[in-house]
Amino acid sequence: MEIPGLGVVTEDEHGSLVSAPVEVPVLGGAFRWHVDGYQDDPAPHEFHAAVKAFLALDGRALEAAAAGVFDYYRHMGEIFGDELDDFPRIAGPDQVWDHVTFGHEVTVTRGDEGDPVFVSVEAECEWEVEHGLQVVFREGARITKVGPYDGHLKNDEDVLYERF
Repeated sequence: MEIPGLGVVTEDEHGSLVSAPVEVPVLGGAFRWHVDGYQDDPAPHEFHAAVKAFLALDGRALEAAAAGVFDYYRHMGEIFGDELDDFPRIAGPDQVWDHVTFGHEVTVTRGDEGDPVFVSVEAECEWEVEHGLQVVFREGARITKVGPYDGHLKNDEDVLYERF
C-alpha cells in the first residue's frame, strides 16, 4: 500500500502501517511514520492532508510552541529542580528546544471517531527523562498539545501545556 507523502508502507505486528524513513523538515531529520486507523477510515484523504501539512512545516511551528514547552519545563523544575544536581537551567523559551531530542518515529492517527487527524511526535527532554515530551499537531498543521508523553492526542482545553 502507498500513502501520499510517505511512499510504500507495510503493516507491522500491531496493525500500524509503517513507512521507511522520510525527511521531516520541522524536526530536522528522517523519521519512520506509523499510521494507525488508515485502512478502515472513511476519510483517508484527511490523513493525506495531515501528512502533507506536517511535511510542509518549518521551524516557525516549533517556535510558536516554545512558550508551552517552557511552561512544562518550569513546572518540572518546581517539582524536581532543587532535588536534582543535573536538572538543566534554561533561561527562556528561546532556549528550550536545545534541550529536546526528537525520537525517530512520527505517529498519525485520528483518535476518536469524529476527531481530526493528529500527528504526534515523542521526544526526550533533559528535564523529564522518565516521561519525555509529546508534541501533537492537529491536522498536521498546528501544535495543539505539548507535555509529558501520555499517548493522548488532545487536552481538555485548547492549551499548549496542561499540568498533570
